[in-house]
Amino acid sequence: MTHAIPRHLFPAATRRQFLAGTAALGTLSLLPVVAWAQDGRLNVRAYLEPDDYDPLDASGFLEELLYGCIYRKLIQYVPGDEWDWQLDLAESIEQTSPTTIEFRLKEGQMWSDGFGEITAEDVKFSLDRHMVEENNSRIKPDLGTFTHVEVTGTHTGIIHMERPFAPMWTIALPYLAGTIICKEAVEAAGGKITTAIPPAVCGPYRVVEHRLGERWVLERNPDFSGEPADFERVDLIVIVDEAAAEIAREAGDVDFTAIGPASVARLQDSPPEGMQLSVHPALFYTWVGLNMEHPKFEDERVRRAIMHAIDVPSILQAAYFDVAEPATGIIAPGLIGHRPETMIPPQADFARARELLDEAGVDTLQINIDVLNNVTHTTAAQVMQAMMAQAGIELNITVHEGGSFWSLGVAADGDRWQDLELTIKQFSMTPDPYYATAWFVTDQIGDWNWEQFSNEEFDRLHEEALSETDPDRRDEMYRRMQDLMEESGAYRFITHGVTANLYADSIVPATRPDGLPLVQFFRRA
Repeated sequence: MTHAIPRHLFPAATRRQFLAGTAALGTLSLLPVVAWAQDGRLNVRAYLEPDDYDPLDASGFLEELLYGCIYRKLIQYVPGDEWDWQLDLAESIEQTSPTTIEFRLKEGQMWSDGFGEITAEDVKFSLDRHMVEENNSRIKPDLGTFTHVEVTGTHTGIIHMERPFAPMWTIALPYLAGTIICKEAVEAAGGKITTAIPPAVCGPYRVVEHRLGERWVLERNPDFSGEPADFERVDLIVIVDEAAAEIAREAGDVDFTAIGPASVARLQDSPPEGMQLSVHPALFYTWVGLNMEHPKFEDERVRRAIMHAIDVPSILQAAYFDVAEPATGIIAPGLIGHRPETMIPPQADFARARELLDEAGVDTLQINIDVLNNVTHTTAAQVMQAMMAQAGIELNITVHEGGSFWSLGVAADGDRWQDLELTIKQFSMTPDPYYATAWFVTDQIGDWNWEQFSNEEFDRLHEEALSETDPDRRDEMYRRMQDLMEESGAYRFITHGVTANLYADSIVPATRPDGLPLVQFFRRA
């Protein structure tokens, strides 16, 4: 049974994280050389490594890729072209007031490894633990105004919110924060999941092993309460580089992979024999961020000069092969809060950039940019380096592997976050604007807010918008928040990109409307 999301939450147009952990290039030499899907095995490429064992530490879609296979939720996204949800563990679920949601679990849904039936106590434990301050949940913002779960029976409970929270149905329940884990098993393990093989799972697959930097190996879960999974084994194989992923797919080493924009035009009309290509509008947002607190950028005119010197069309031509459109902010077309245009046009204005630097008394500006080691982001940085020189800006590029890059702006990982200058980042999204703005509030400085952007109006609007039920008012609020980001001089929005998937015709993949895979629903053709 599926349920359409209210249209004021998921607008009619279906447009479409990447907050993620460590990864490694060079995994191709470790891959098998046969197409396993025909033999009951499925190989799916992961563009970075889902390396956070506990939902408390989850950083984005890569964890969702894994958790979707081994855990369950009250509700889940429906695969397909429309943003809908369907019942999963819940037999019924209903919003009974602006601040309460009542649910009843299906009976007879079991944990693995002898931990018995899934109960409302497990739901309470799983959601409430994100609200415990000492747990330091990285995805607590996903839950918004949630306060606690009240258990009313073995299979029943009430979800309580402090204020109405519009994204509860679009983010909190069907995404990472809604992951249900086993209370008894996790408490026996010390209160947190610290090993690759969890003490108990409830999804269609279970973890066999985690080969760090290479793959996660999953097998069919014999204790799964639903219809058995189609595949006996699933490998989530880490391949960072898009070109390498395409080679692996064409060699038969992976059954499903996203491919880079360079390959879309070439393959769209004539995919290789035995393969199919699907292209989806993406919700990712990619931007160049500037650390406002760095001494080089104290003068707002310097920040604005840098933004004027970044030519977005040139980046899209060289790094995205003209298959992606310029972004107008962090919220994609088709979603509430999408801006029709930016304040600074996508095209660079080198004369204006030079004028602003002269006003600030800067002759030659030398700055650094840190990027992730993938061809799209490194190419974008190289384009910037070549073109910004026209405004008297010397750009030095430092390339990082996944684990190194995603720790740069995290205060808990050292002092480097204060020394950052420019970065290119891409975050994943869900179909509600709250998920985009949550990472740029003041209290995210030292975690996800690498620009150290702090604005009282932005923070206030972010809090107000999550409880606003008027879609027109929400739209206005989120547009204003993106205006504030751009006015700060700390953000140059690049693109939302596209999601293109290349896959074997021996499988029937299942994806969200944005093209991201829901591996738990994959089937054999």
